[in-house]
Amino acid sequence: MTTTNDAHLSALILRLTTGVLFLAHGLTKVLLFTIPGTVGYFESLGLPGALAYLTIIAEIGGGIALILGVATRMVSLALLPVLLGAVWVHAGNGWMFANEGGGWEFPLFWAMAQVTLVFLGNGAYAVKLPYINQVFGKYA
Repeated sequence: MTTTNDAHLSALILRLTTGVLFLAHGLTKVLLFTIPGTVGYFESLGLPGALAYLTIIAEIGGGIALILGVATRMVSLALLPVLLGAVWVHAGNGWMFANEGGGWEFPLFWAMAQVTLVFLGNGAYAVKLPYINQVFGKYA
């Protein structure tokens, strides 16, 4: 039987792991690939270059918010398009992420982890921001 404490701990573990992953991916786009390089990559896929900036902001900002537990439900929902875009990008490489160019298994799993956080929410071990909780209630 799952207890409330188990659910809070599960939310914390999932928030921290996915938050760190988002932060790492966003910083990789900035520090390793560079912003112009990331923009060029998005454009090579036929996507608008501006989408690269939005993705970087979403990954870094969303990662920090998840780590802190701020508006977890909304942040996780907002990050789903980024992950579904990654599924699309990797779809032609087959299922296994170990395939050349990376397959779509990892981005899809990560998307499902975010869906799980939409249902779990912050958990007890999160930064409490009364204004956000007041405005958005249980959806924060």
